Parts: sequence; structure tokens; C-alpha cells
Amino acid sequence: MHIGVPLETTAGETRVAATAETVKKLVSQGHSVSVERGAGQRACVTDSHYEAAGAMLVSADEAFAADLLLKVTSPNADELKRFKSGAVLVGMLDPFDSEGIKHLAAAGLAAFALEAAPRTSRAQSLDVLSSQAGVAGYKAVLLAAHHYPRFMPLLMTAAGTVKAARVLVLGAGVAGLQAIATAKRLGAVVEASDVRPAVKEQIESLGAKFIDVPYETDEERECAEGVGGYARPMPASWLARQAEAVHQRALQADIIICTALIPGRKAPVLLQEHTVQAMKAGSVVVDLAAARGGNCPLTESGQIVQKHGVTLIGLTNLPALMPADASALYARNLLDFLKLIVDKDGQLAINLEDDIVAACLMCLDGQVKSR
Repeated sequence: MHIGVPLETTAGETRVAATAETVKKLVSQGHSVSVERGAGQRACVTDSHYEAAGAMLVSADEAFAADLLLKVTSPNADELKRFKSGAVLVGMLDPFDSEGIKHLAAAGLAAFALEAAPRTSRAQSLDVLSSQAGVAGYKAVLLAAHHYPRFMPLLMTAAGTVKAARVLVLGAGVAGLQAIATAKRLGAVVEASDVRPAVKEQIESLGAKFIDVPYETDEERECAEGVGGYARPMPASWLARQAEAVHQRALQADIIICTALIPGRKAPVLLQEHTVQAMKAGSVVVDLAAARGGNCPLTESGQIVQKHGVTLIGLTNLPALMPADASALYARNLLDFLKLIVDKDGQLAINLEDDIVAACLMCLDGQVKSR
């Protein structure tokens, strides 16, 4: 099969969908791989690396002429015109963008959005949300440390003792757990909150304190169990008690990392404006939910701003700030997914009986697949 890897043109996107490592494996499987010149430059993968791995360096038009395209983000209108009808597209295509999916179908593509893969043990190796969330959680803490005007660890010096920073992590999914681990490595005192009781042990195993908000009704307990590895919207009664617990912890925190997201929904508000107003001067909030409205209403998507003496970081693509490793992980995710749609003879074989393939398939033969 002819596989194409174009340069990503979305503003601020520095990742690439294939690395020299994955290209070499694809070539060894009998595929021909065309990489647009400069596609991996920002991710520290040079053209010479691709050539050594067996790829052909081509123009953008030649890359888009492939039978199967590997991308990071969904193609724009200009890129869609370059695909040949019937081509296969694999990438992070935002399955909740119904208009975008319709455009992919109209272009005659068979499109797979890897974000839609089920959260099962079998799908772990191709879970792009987890691989990129881990990068985001790590980078969030480094960004916070950069903007925080004090040290992170406890320091005992001849000039006196410097207290360790206090970090509060809201949401303990992949990004949150990585943020906890990173903050602990930097010497901070860490607390974390999540609606799901099952994550308490994971939080504590990383050396953080779990902020426990008791459940008072069966409805609260049922919602807290979540679905498919994700939290569900919680009842107003529980949210009110959690908001008060978060408010009290936030007054003591120096850094807050917000990571709470529910797929396809606006991000839940966990950090109220009056809480930010009461935080210590010089505190930092990193809101990883900024693209979905933010866990804090003061967050400005794509911006770093100061309000009430607090720095609010609303950057929306943290993995693109670490493109080398983010690309390496993402490219491996794609490589594992291709094993499900390409047979041993190197031909396309879309098996809709496979739960992962069926979940990721957005459109086929000009038709949007019903969810």
C-alpha cells in the first residue's frame, strides 16, 4: 500500500504522524511511504532520517496522492481537494465535529478518528488521547514552574528556608496523574481531586493527597463510577460540596493544574472566579480544558493572561510544545491501528466486526457512519 505523510499545516501544530522508527517498520512490511519534505523537521525528524528509514521524499501533492494518509489533525479545505477519492485517512479528526466529518465524507474518504477508540485493554496501544494527555500533563507542570515566581522544592539555604510549592491537580485522568508525578519529582507538595473514587489509590500511590468529597446519594455514587474510563456529569449537590472543598484547597495552593474533560461536552467549571480572586498573588493556573471552555471561567483559550494577580495559562495544544516525544508516541499509536485495517498482504481490510475499527470509522463510501 502507498502511504503518505504530509506536513501539518494547522497553526501551531509541530507534530508529525510518522517518525523514522515507524516508517522503517512500514517499509519492512512491504509498504511504500511518501513523506513530504520537511514534514518532521519541527519534531526533530530530518529528511535524511526518513530517507535512511526507506521513505521517499516528495512534494505535498505527491504525499496527498497516496492510498492511505497519516495525519495529526483533520485536513483543511485546501488539503481535502488534494486527496484522491476513496483514499483512507487516519488521524485525530475530532469525532464530535459533525460538520468536519461531513466534509470528509463528501470528499469520498474512508476516515478513522483515533480519539473514538474504546477505552479497553486491547485498544491501549493505539489510545492517542492517553499518549498525548500524558505529554500535556507533564508539560503543564513545567509551564507552571516557569511562570511561578518561586522555587518548587523545599530548600534549606544559608539565607533561610524556602517552603515547597503546593500544587493542586483537578482531575486525575492520564494528564492529571502525569501532572501529579511530575510535580512530585520537582519537590512540590501535591493534592488532587477527582469525581471517581477508583482513582484515589492511583493518586496516593504517586505521593499526593486525595481530596475526598463524600457521596450522599446513590445517584452521586453511580455518576462517580463513570463510563468507559471517563467521568460523567455529577449532580449539582455533589458539585456544590466539591466546589467548596476545591475553594478551600485553592486558597493554600501556589499552582493549580486543571485537567477535567468529558468527551463531547463543555468542560465542567471547577475553579470559580471568586476562588481565583482569593488565591495568593503570584499563583499559577494551567487549564488543560481551555479548548472546551475551560475548568476556570477566567481562562482565555490559547492565551496566557494575568487576572487578580494570578497567571492563567490557557494554551490549547501542549503536546505540540514537546513535538519530538509527542510525535514518537503518536506515530506508534497509528502504527498499531494500521494492523487492524491492513491485512498480511498489505491490502486494506476494514472489518466492521472489530469493535475498535467500527468505533473509529467516521465515514465510508461518501456516507457518515451512524454513532
